[in-house]
Amino acid sequence: MIIEYIRYRIPDGGRAEFEAAYRRAAKSLAAAEQCHEYELTHAVDEPGSYVLRIVWTSSDAHLQGFRGGPHFAAFFAEIRPYVENIEEMRHYERTEVAGPGGAVPTLYEWAGGAAALAKLTEAFYAKVPEDDLLAEVFAGMSPEHPAHVAVWLGEVFGGPATYTAHHGGHEHMISRHSGRAITEPQRRRWVSLLLATADEVGLPADPEFRAALAGYLEWGSRLAVVFSAPDAGPAGAQPVPRWGWGSAPPWTGS
Repeated sequence: MIIEYIRYRIPDGGRAEFEAAYRRAAKSLAAAEQCHEYELTHAVDEPGSYVLRIVWTSSDAHLQGFRGGPHFAAFFAEIRPYVENIEEMRHYERTEVAGPGGAVPTLYEWAGGAAALAKLTEAFYAKVPEDDLLAEVFAGMSPEHPAHVAVWLGEVFGGPATYTAHHGGHEHMISRHSGRAITEPQRRRWVSLLLATADEVGLPADPEFRAALAGYLEWGSRLAVVFSAPDAGPAGAQPVPRWGWGSAPPWTGS
């Protein structure tokens, strides 16, 4: 992703018209496949100072795809009167310095931390040998496997990066699925059994947490099917995914 920042200085009396123009222009951004998201903000202590943030799928997608595509003309027609008010326009790349702030707990913290996830995986993998679909997938499972999966989930959900530091990271996890040829019925059983086990061990039952948990299990298990296929190539060097709350923030009871 590439993040574009455009700083505007809008004279007194022109703010309402400027924001209205961008509300109209935003329809073109919303329709453009190259645009991931956008946001227009203004300074609290200097309301005429605006920053437009647009996240593009790439710089080429912006400069060639969007500008050469069907939505640019309508977009530019709306913002053309304000080009002379631009003070800065640049593209930025994200760095590894990123994370949630303390105001929103991580999924790891909300779940109950390492102890809660270890309880989940221990209870889950105790059922696997007796399951008609999953026993074959986990035949020969090492005694340490449940603990390793708990550490993986902990890192994915925003906890310590222990899996990366001590267990080989994302590439190692993907390699553990190589050649297993996981089927769709096996994948669905893994997800449903793990969610049922989450109920049994008392993981938080609020809709926001369960939606985030189910979302990750669906996403991760579908990748496992892909990487376990006989013709799957090796996994590239990627970081362990970090899963967040998604569209719904954590429920606070209010």
